[in-house]
Amino acid sequence: MTDTATGPMASQIRSRLETALAPDRLEVINDSHHHAGHMGDDGSGESHFTVIIESGHFSGKSRVERQRMVNRALADLLARRIHALSIRASAPEESERK
Repeated sequence: MTDTATGPMASQIRSRLETALAPDRLEVINDSHHHAGHMGDDGSGESHFTVIIESGHFSGKSRVERQRMVNRALADLLARRIHALSIRASAPEESERK
């Protein structure tokens, strides 16, 4: 089961990715409950996330380039607030939904 995140950190992630990458699809999933009490758990309940993002900005880009684009959009959050981020990035032409 996935938990589509709605907390303050998830909202910031969503807003920044929408602004930077104009995604056709964006899911921000809070995985923090899987890591409660572990290293990196800051007690906020918003420290570990998965992002599933589809954007035309990813067309022709490698997996590493796509991850770097997401990381750039979230750089200061990754440095201070997000302990772990899993990224699944695709271009529209790669969509499984077609």
